[in-house]
Formats: sequence, structure tokens, C-alpha cells
Amino acid sequence: MTANLMRDPGDVSAGQHRLQVITFVAGKYVPIILLFMLSIVIIAPMVWTFSTSLRKGKDSFTVPPKWLPTDLAIENYAEVFEKVPFDRQIVNSMLITWGTVVGQLVSASLAGYAFARLDFAGRDLLFWVVLATMMIPIQAVVIPVFIFLRNMGLVDTLWSLILPAVPTAFGTFLLRQYFLTIPIELEESGLIDGVNQWQLFYRIYLPLVKPGLAVLAILSFNFHWNEFFRPLIFLIDNENFPITLGIFQLQGYMMTGSIAVVLAGVVMSLVPVIIIFLLGQRYLIEGIMRGAIKG
Repeated sequence: MTANLMRDPGDVSAGQHRLQVITFVAGKYVPIILLFMLSIVIIAPMVWTFSTSLRKGKDSFTVPPKWLPTDLAIENYAEVFEKVPFDRQIVNSMLITWGTVVGQLVSASLAGYAFARLDFAGRDLLFWVVLATMMIPIQAVVIPVFIFLRNMGLVDTLWSLILPAVPTAFGTFLLRQYFLTIPIELEESGLIDGVNQWQLFYRIYLPLVKPGLAVLAILSFNFHWNEFFRPLIFLIDNENFPITLGIFQLQGYMMTGSIAVVLAGVVMSLVPVIIIFLLGQRYLIEGIMRGAIKG
């Protein structure tokens, strides 16, 4: 009976080997399969958007749905420019977005450096006040901001979207954290060499936080390129509209516009965002990884 309860060592070894193989295969391929499925969920709406932008309006909601258009309707893209001044709106979006990005890089780098490396009275309290502003939604302050811009004569100008967005609490916090990761010995060496605070900032510290600047630039570009709420409130003239309001206009009165034409505008609006991401993804990943390692 004892002999029946005993297992053959060879069987135990074979079972362990099979378990190791299953564990290895599962650990290697299951994440790949999950990522592949997740990528399909993310990419499918983009493919559907591009496909529908090439359909005729009457084919946009066929049942059952078709992933590929049967009759190409490239004229949808030309119709976008016929219905709204889309070329002008692209220029407006570029001016608004790049003006805001450059302004935020300047203001956030200066403020982040001050909060990280300069010692002045009330520094920590002021920093917490800056962080607290991140919890205030734009809807809560849009009326006072509108009144201020109206008194300054900036309503219905591109400046009404650029200037209020230049101060950025998130950018200040982000770059402050990057400045804190730089060894203090570099500052001491610079002071010994006779450099002043300004030279210390732009010659030593600023080049070392380029990954953080890239992260802020990409995130800021993506947010302000797609911004809808503030342009809807602050702009009146159609010639000053960014592409987000232009796409909204393509929907027509009571949503009677062609969905294919609307999605053609959406596809064109995605191109700059994709280009910026492709050009800056190396810096974006480097910035995120550096922050993770230092954290």
C-alpha cells in the first residue's frame, strides 16, 4: 500500500517540467495577446473614422456595417474646405497651440526652477497655492476671465486663448520635479566658476531637463490643439475659429451635416497630433522613464 502511494521520481520531474513550460509560455505570450487585443480596441475607432471619411454620406450607417468603403468619396475632404474656412482655421489652431506651448515652456521652466532651486520666503506655501489651482475647473473661472479679457479688448482674438493659458500649474509642478533630480553639486561648481543665477539656469539646468520640456510640450500641444470649451466662449468671428469649432460647424444645423464630411475634418485634424507624437515619442518615453526611475 505504501508502494502505491509513492510516486515515481521520473513522473514528478516530468510534471514539474510541463508546469515550467506552461508558466514560461503563459508569461511570454499572454501579455502579447492582451496587448494585441487592447491595440485593436484603440486602433479600431481610428480605422473606422478614416474609412467613413471616404464613404458617401448615405453609406455612413449601413447595416451590417462595412469596414471598407465600396465607393471612394475623396471629395469629402474638398467639401470640408467648401463649407468652412478650414485652411484659415488650421492656421488659427497652429498659432494658438504653438503660442501656448512656447509660453508654457518659458513660464513653467522659470517657475519650476524658482520653486526647486531658489530659497525665498513663503516658497513652499506659494507652491502649494499653485498646486491648489489645478483643482479649480475652468468652468468655475470662465466668467471672470471673460470679463477681464473683454475689459482688455482681447475677446474674439487669438490672444484670448493664448495669454490665459501661459501660466500652468501642472507644467510648473512637472519641471520642478525634474529640477529637483539634478545634483546640487552642479550648481555649486557653477557658482565656484563665477556664473550668476540666470547663467546657472539656462546653461546648466535647462539643458538637463530637456526630456521634461518635451513631455510638457507634447501634452500641452495635444490638449490645446483639441480644446473646444474656451474657443466656444471667447471667440465670435468665424475667421478666428480653430479647427475644433470648424469641425463643430460641419455638423450643420440640428446635426444635419454629412457625417462623412465631419469625419474627413476629424482625420485632417489628427495629422498634426500624430506628427508631433512621432517626432517627440523618444523624448516623451525618455522623460517618463527618467521620472519613474528618479521617483
